[in-house]
Amino acid sequence: MNAALAGFSLGLGLILAIGAQNAFVLRQGLVGRHVFAVCLVCALSDAVLISAGVAGASGLMKVLPWLEMVMRYGGALFLITYALKSFYSALKPGPGLQPLDANGRGLGAAVATCLAFTWLNPHVYLDTLVLLGSVSSQYEGERPAFALGAVTASFSFFFALGYGARFLRPIFADPRAWRVLDLLIGIIMGVIAVSLLRG
Repeated sequence: MNAALAGFSLGLGLILAIGAQNAFVLRQGLVGRHVFAVCLVCALSDAVLISAGVAGASGLMKVLPWLEMVMRYGGALFLITYALKSFYSALKPGPGLQPLDANGRGLGAAVATCLAFTWLNPHVYLDTLVLLGSVSSQYEGERPAFALGAVTASFSFFFALGYGARFLRPIFADPRAWRVLDLLIGIIMGVIAVSLLRG
């Protein structure tokens, strides 16, 4: 139980930081499009990475040092593109939040974007493969419980964020609130991209 609680606490602490992935899940939750699929993809991706980290896959980054560089620059390029798209949305006047608008991105595009936010982010490998993997070594014999705790934190957080966003919909009926959110998302993406490029 101690190992599971430790895994849950550390996993939740790492995932709470406002990042590109969380901003995307929040946005999908606000518009009410493909929320379950997006939350599930994020949580399952974390589950795979956490399990690999606890199983000792952090050595992969040492064996393939070029992988970190590819992820860093690929992730930065993706984030810059998304930041520019968010800035464009923030500057474009709109009618405010319309959750039932059928003209939004399709399921395939939403899932692909979600996968890119997850797997092109070098920080996710540091958090899951390296940090969680290292801490789990303190719980020899209880690593599965530690991993289960961290995975539970991920599932809890993403589904709470995705489905909890609907309570903010009245605020985002105002076009100005939506434009502020897009501006903030663009800034977050841009800052993360710059941090990746600076190494």
